[in-house]
Amino acid sequence: MVDVRTQARPGRALASPQDDWPAQTADTIERVVGNVRDRTTGPALTASRAVVYGLFAAIVGVAAVVIAAIAFVRLLDVYLPDAVFGETHVWAAHLLVGAAFTLAGVFAWSKRNASVEDAHGR
Repeated sequence: MVDVRTQARPGRALASPQDDWPAQTADTIERVVGNVRDRTTGPALTASRAVVYGLFAAIVGVAAVVIAAIAFVRLLDVYLPDAVFGETHVWAAHLLVGAAFTLAGVFAWSKRNASVEDAHGR
């Protein structure tokens, strides 16, 4: 079987690879544009995904903490003994949940990094 691409047409000489410079130029441009696109859009997509998923996780996390706090207040309100806290003891449930959040805040505050003023010795 004869390869049609390598056989010269009647009246024309066989084209050499140097004569095909428009195709080579187009391939080079396509390769360069592909490399630039891969180097720029890849990190941009990664960063945008991180931002979107991070915001989603933060919103869901805040909602979960709020729902958990509400559930904990309601649970304490139901199960706190009336003999100790009186018949309307939702205040005690709020006090206990507030104390838990305060302790969590004090713990987080103690684990913070040194501020700029502390680093400069002021």
